[in-house]
Amino acid sequence: MELTAQIIANHVGGEVVGNPDVKVKSVAKIEQGKPGNICFFANPKYEKYVYTCQASVLLLNRDYELQQPIAATIIRVPNAYEAVALVLALMQSMKSSRRSGWRLRRNTVSWSARVGKGCYIGEYAWVGKKARIGKNTQIYPSCYIGDRVQIGENCILYPGVRIYADCKIGDNVIIHANAVIGSDGFGFAPKEDGTYQKIPQTGIVVIGDNCEIGANTVVDRATMGETVVESGVKLDNLVQIAHNAVIGSNTVIAALCGVAGSTKIGKNCVFGGQSGVAGHLVIADRTSLAAQTGVIGNVRKPGTALMGTPAIELKNYMRSYAIFKNSDNK
Repeated sequence: MELTAQIIANHVGGEVVGNPDVKVKSVAKIEQGKPGNICFFANPKYEKYVYTCQASVLLLNRDYELQQPIAATIIRVPNAYEAVALVLALMQSMKSSRRSGWRLRRNTVSWSARVGKGCYIGEYAWVGKKARIGKNTQIYPSCYIGDRVQIGENCILYPGVRIYADCKIGDNVIIHANAVIGSDGFGFAPKEDGTYQKIPQTGIVVIGDNCEIGANTVVDRATMGETVVESGVKLDNLVQIAHNAVIGSNTVIAALCGVAGSTKIGKNCVFGGQSGVAGHLVIADRTSLAAQTGVIGNVRKPGTALMGTPAIELKNYMRSYAIFKNSDNK
């Protein structure tokens, strides 16, 4: 599989500077670029590699000014980081072969389930009663799709995904291996004798369009009603979303984060790894959490950046850190 610089430029809306017919086979990091690679420069920390990179094609932002000539063909783009994502997706689509044919002898599809055209259901997968699967959806081996589950079009469920009964998945959703959608929320009522009475979890999970759910991530079903992951949300590996939580559209949550029950996360939020948010809170749109931040109160102001546990505004945290870092502990 080879692509010319001009084909790539047309795909990403860029402008070629140099040889438009030079060909590339793969994408590489700029510090490891070799002939036949396409690389990108977006982080100032890697600027020195712009001038030493041996790649055939280099994606650069339109406003970046070269300090000296380079050998690579350049594609000028509005945003190099976004452009490389488009290039990776293009290459992936060219080399991946879409599977088809779901009536395999070693899977189980209920007679009352409906499976759309072009779907693939792998070996040892289970599709329950009255489940609905949209066209061109790919369900890899050993997946479990519970009764009455609804899955949209053009989804990909990698091996070992479990979707419990009644949950709803939108279009163009990717769920990575061993993720669990719709497991019971952590609901137990304390009794006078010190034991706990399980509270039945009778709700569902609803995941919107264009979401991506990482490997071993869990989204719990609601106690009553819905746990909601809105369209465009990206959840990393090993993320826990508890019962009745709402994750606003286009929010991204990095690995090992947890959102407790009934908390409402706004739109376009960014959570660094190992962050945690307590239950029954409201988090405003565009809130950013640095890694290992612990939020125990509502965040009302959109665009707030927080750090630390308990979380405080990032600027205040950095001022405080400058003081205690240099304190005399003798």
